[in-house]
Amino acid sequence: MTGNGRDEAVEMHLRTSRQFMLQAQEEFDAGDRLQASEKAWGAAAHAVKAIAEQRGLEHKTHARLFIAVDHIAEDTECPELRTLFSHASSLHQNFYENWQTEKFVQDGINQVRQLVEKLQAFA
Repeated sequence: MTGNGRDEAVEMHLRTSRQFMLQAQEEFDAGDRLQASEKAWGAAAHAVKAIAEQRGLEHKTHARLFIAVDHIAEDTECPELRTLFSHASSLHQNFYENWQTEKFVQDGINQVRQLVEKLQAFA
């Protein structure tokens, strides 16, 4: 995808990321840790997809998202992106396993918020 199509995809992923980030906190505040976990994961995944799309990196699978984060972390000299993305992945797993406490989920949401903000700054 080139030109306007790529720009539109980047904007769509950024918009979706922001929306999911808001929903993650809303779900958490309403007491739904599972949905909060999955919305935070979605926010992270879409933020990564936006920057990956912008840079021409593949991003269609979980494995490719991790590879994209690795490349973005190297390119931006921001290794913290890897750690922040790991928190997001942990929340995705929590959606299926429901083993994280409220404090872990809220901390994870906060970490994802940092990740999203950092990635959006690169857009």
